[in-house]
Amino acid sequence: MQLKNDMILQIDKASKADAAAIIEFLNIVGGESDNLLFGANGFNMSIEAEENFIENLLESKVSALFAGRIGNEVVCVGSIMTSPKDRISHQADLAVSVKKKHWGLGIGTHLMQTMISFAKRNGQTEILHLGVKDDNLTAVILYKKMGFIEIGRHKNFFKIDGKYYDEILMDLYL
Repeated sequence: MQLKNDMILQIDKASKADAAAIIEFLNIVGGESDNLLFGANGFNMSIEAEENFIENLLESKVSALFAGRIGNEVVCVGSIMTSPKDRISHQADLAVSVKKKHWGLGIGTHLMQTMISFAKRNGQTEILHLGVKDDNLTAVILYKKMGFIEIGRHKNFFKIDGKYYDEILMDLYL
């Protein structure tokens, strides 16, 4: 996919070989904003555990981890996670992150389109859920552009440096 700056973004399902790069990516983006559930170097998973996580997802038809690269650099990661419980297996949770130096280039849009397409094709997912920090207006605009609607809020969900933020809960009905 060609980006607004003419660079080429390649988004694929993550492989075991991506484990170390994904951990490094997540520990970097955790420190670039307060929009994730963890801060800088707050993603504490071993490479072996991440490899096992990815391997299990590669066997799934309804859950996946996607990594986007510009050249050899991981610039975005997205996950779609579906519960194995029958009564809620028609729903999946999404999570998205993009390196700050690449914000505003359309990477989040491409990643969301990739994950929504995966969900539509898998024959099971009917509803996509996500949560977003209430002051992350750029993300809220992106999610609305993708068709997500606000369905509620978790009051004071985030507590960062003693300050509380709500989590906006959003759904996309496929």
